[in-house]
Amino acid sequence: MKTKNLFFQVILVLFVLFIFSSCAEVQHIESCKTGHTYGFFGGLWHGVIAPFSFVCSLFMDHVAVWAVNNNGGWYSFGFLIGIGGLGFGGSKASR
Repeated sequence: MKTKNLFFQVILVLFVLFIFSSCAEVQHIESCKTGHTYGFFGGLWHGVIAPFSFVCSLFMDHVAVWAVNNNGGWYSFGFLIGIGGLGFGGSKASR
């Protein structure tokens, strides 16, 4: 019974990883230099999907974790909040 439950949990996690990784937007580096500049909310979203983007970037060269064309500090701040780098939720994970 536990094996069956574990199997469905693994399938669910793989499905969620697939869904979230499909949200990652891909741009060529040349178009990034002149294209849309990402700010706080772009950094926040990229931080949320960073674990999935990282896993995809290990297998695909065209996936990046960090947006090249960002506005600096606000993007970085949003990215840190998105990945939980400021400790939001860290206390819940340790319980």
